[in-house]
Amino acid sequence: MLWTSLLRSQTYRLSSVRKIGPTPKCRPVLACFLCATDTQSRKENKRTLEKLSQFSVDVRKIRRLKGWVLLEDDTYIEEIVTILRELGAGEIAIASILERCPEAIVCSPTAVNAQKELWRVVCRNEGELVKLIEQFPDSFFTVQDQENQKLNVEFFQELGLKNVIISRFLTTAPTIFQNPVETNKQMIRVLQESYLNLGGSEANMNVWLLKLLSQNPFILLNSSASVKETVECLQEQSFTNSEILQLLSRLKGFLFQLSPQSIQSSISFSKNAFKCTDQDLRQLALKCPALLYYSVPVLKERIQGLRKEGISIHQIRESPMVLELTPQIVQYRIRKLNSLGYRIKDGHLANLSGTKSEFEASFGKIQAKKGRPVFNPVAPLNVDD
Repeated sequence: MLWTSLLRSQTYRLSSVRKIGPTPKCRPVLACFLCATDTQSRKENKRTLEKLSQFSVDVRKIRRLKGWVLLEDDTYIEEIVTILRELGAGEIAIASILERCPEAIVCSPTAVNAQKELWRVVCRNEGELVKLIEQFPDSFFTVQDQENQKLNVEFFQELGLKNVIISRFLTTAPTIFQNPVETNKQMIRVLQESYLNLGGSEANMNVWLLKLLSQNPFILLNSSASVKETVECLQEQSFTNSEILQLLSRLKGFLFQLSPQSIQSSISFSKNAFKCTDQDLRQLALKCPALLYYSVPVLKERIQGLRKEGISIHQIRESPMVLELTPQIVQYRIRKLNSLGYRIKDGHLANLSGTKSEFEASFGKIQAKKGRPVFNPVAPLNVDD
């Protein structure tokens, strides 16, 4: 559950940042800024409006989302539609793609065809390619740095990543392909060296690395200095090498995003909150790495929320994973458990923790047990004569 929330926040933060190449093949960048001040003086391109309507595209949606594309003198609507049709996309799907990614119509058909060929390399067939474009049109129509994208795809294949993983990178982590391939290679070398220096075996290194990358490709956007600083910080906090490897695996490498100051602040706060020794805290962190990842304000809010529900510090120490839950989720789950007469403050927090599916499964078991009559095998049977 922690992993899901981390990836969502990371994806949102990074996907909003685009590097613009010196000679972009998709022309809209400047127009979106001019639009704010020049909309009144420029008229929408009548031909563009007619063509979009011809293909059943809701122009009102484009006007709300990226209205500046309607002001462009040169658009490639027919060409883009033809490319999508040749791949097997239906009319409804094409209209949806253009409504959600209006800048597609100002992308050079040559660049889009090159992007199509690149994505084909990692897709099993055109049906899969069309499905990816339908789901992630913004990623597909980001056509800058195509040569760099190609080199990175080849590098990931040489590294041993499966095409299905690389295609997921293209759709959900396109920013890593904007890194120069040499930068990504350098980061891979740093991760390999760190793994070996922490006592990992060379035989298992590639498996560990590929798993880490497949779970968190954004790790490639870190600097080599941040990796070394994070490892040194944890060593200064007396974590053993094997424990650091365990934390890196549990947190999918997101640990490298944290500054040493942030880690130290979270550790200091948790020690005071739980009144525990350094060794006790290390064991808590290994059970619940969120103690290192979450900031002090977040930890404080969550502990206070649990305390308001009558949960003791001792209970939290016994089941620290409960700190991965927001106060709102805690309140909702406690209300559900209370409806069955289960008093969480008198019991173990294991029934409160976990993912949504894990909680629902636990709740179902309690509910079933609550409704089942107690059978006493030695009680006399009442049998009518």
